[in-house]
Amino acid sequence: MHHGIGFIQDLAVVMALAGVVTVLFHRLKQPVVLGYIAAGVIIGPYTPPFQLIHDEQTIQTLGELGVVFLMFSLGLEFSLRKLFKVGATAVVAALSEIVLMLWIGYEIGSAFGWSPMDSLFLGAILAISSTTIIVKALSELGLKRESFAQLVFGILIVEDILAIAMLVLLSGIAQTGELSAGVALVTLGKLLLFMTVSLVVGILVVPRALNYVAKSQSDEMLLVAVLGFCFAFCLLVVKLDYSIALGAFLIGAIMAESRHLHRIEHLIAPLRDAFSAIFFVTIGLMLNPAVLVDYAWPIAVITVAVILGKIVSCGLGTFLAGKDGRTAMRVGMTVSQIGEFSFIIASLGLTLKVTSAFLYPIAVAVSALTTLFTPYLIRAADPLTRRLGHAMPRTVANVFGMYGQWLGSLRPASGEPTVFGLTRRIILQIAVNLAIVAAIFLGASYGAPYVTRFGSGLIETWLPSEPIRRVVLWSAALILSMPFLVAVYRKTKSLALLLAEISVQPAKAGRFTRAIRYAISDLVPVVSMLGVFLLVAALSSAILPPTGLLIGVLLVAALLLTVLWRWCVRIHATMQIALRETFDEQPDP
Repeated sequence: MHHGIGFIQDLAVVMALAGVVTVLFHRLKQPVVLGYIAAGVIIGPYTPPFQLIHDEQTIQTLGELGVVFLMFSLGLEFSLRKLFKVGATAVVAALSEIVLMLWIGYEIGSAFGWSPMDSLFLGAILAISSTTIIVKALSELGLKRESFAQLVFGILIVEDILAIAMLVLLSGIAQTGELSAGVALVTLGKLLLFMTVSLVVGILVVPRALNYVAKSQSDEMLLVAVLGFCFAFCLLVVKLDYSIALGAFLIGAIMAESRHLHRIEHLIAPLRDAFSAIFFVTIGLMLNPAVLVDYAWPIAVITVAVILGKIVSCGLGTFLAGKDGRTAMRVGMTVSQIGEFSFIIASLGLTLKVTSAFLYPIAVAVSALTTLFTPYLIRAADPLTRRLGHAMPRTVANVFGMYGQWLGSLRPASGEPTVFGLTRRIILQIAVNLAIVAAIFLGASYGAPYVTRFGSGLIETWLPSEPIRRVVLWSAALILSMPFLVAVYRKTKSLALLLAEISVQPAKAGRFTRAIRYAISDLVPVVSMLGVFLLVAALSSAILPPTGLLIGVLLVAALLLTVLWRWCVRIHATMQIALRETFDEQPDP
């Protein structure tokens, strides 16, 4: 009972002070995020004369819930539709920004004599801009619907995805002390596989389940269902040794395709605001003002590096991707800050005990300073662009203009299908189906010990021979994979036909043109399926039957496939239609 009263007292102090600073910073027209951090500093253990918080661990746990709701909300704002609209420009701009800022952060850390791990985490902290701060700043300035703002949102989406990958890689580096190229590729491959399968399966299942629940017109039922999906998926992600932030972001992105997105956002908003306020207060709790004084010079240098580095890297990437100079400048000056993801990365270093204690308060201070400058930088983008335009030599301006015209000439006419576009679409479909096949066999391999344990000896009684158990498990995975394997074969055949039409021309092949084209279209899928079999065998080596039994299983599967071929095609087509319908549905207002 006493512990419960202490918790209520601590929570009352946090929320009361957070409420006061919200009003104060709103009156001062400053981001309330800074107010929450200031509130944490005021009630924190480093601020005399007495400590207002007695159970910091419980408040930290509530702060972790804030991370879940914050990342879940970011996922709800993530939309594959938005990403497709801005396309390559967002990818180029985000990659150029992240690569350059990683390098700048590492070099700054090395110049100050910090450890390689501190320098690496500093680079990661500086690489990601703040979605929350940018969205609030653009909303307050009335620029949220501008074309450059839509591009900024696309860049933020790509950054969030890459930040998740960085969290996974940094965790691996922190645990092993190094990361080879091979380990990095395997880690990223597993992450990409998990994200792809989660998005495909989740978009097929979750929006439909939420649509069914929403028919009741009960906000309570919908909220409970949303939270159930959110925390269940987060638990699954944690069990697979990924961060809870990844799980929250992915399930949010899946729910972003629901027809009831706006209603879900409305229901989640109060929870997000309350727990994210606690999260930012906990950041202030960990902030020692004395450290800020001791590291005032590095904070100043890093702040300038963030602003200038992001303007140059993101602005240049946007321009190189084909946008005009004004848009590039507005994009670069909008993303010139760090925020919530930087705090998560800094917290990761502290949690894993691989970074120094001073790095976290430095990240908070730099975030606070760059957040203060954000509205002024956005307003200054157009005047600065005009001044640079007047000051730029005519020769340089002509070169930039010719570059823009050249990029424009490379773009196909609107709505005109291209061979490259068709090829890319087919390859993407093959990759998604392969990812699902790989996930099924990996899941069977990893789940085999749990299935045996769950059976409490019954499975050993029914199937006493281990080779026979392997046959059953591998055969079950193969049957589940059949619709997707058939899809891989059919898409590979379509790709082979397309490439054969392009590569084999009558001018060179003469009367053998048709025969060569048919040979290519028949041979390529067969060779590809052999490669798929080798991949599946490698992934499922833990449950792969002995050679003799494996040949028997494959022969039976081939006979079964001749009977079920049309059924497999129909099942896969139904899934494709369901996915397309989900993407085509517009959220209810």
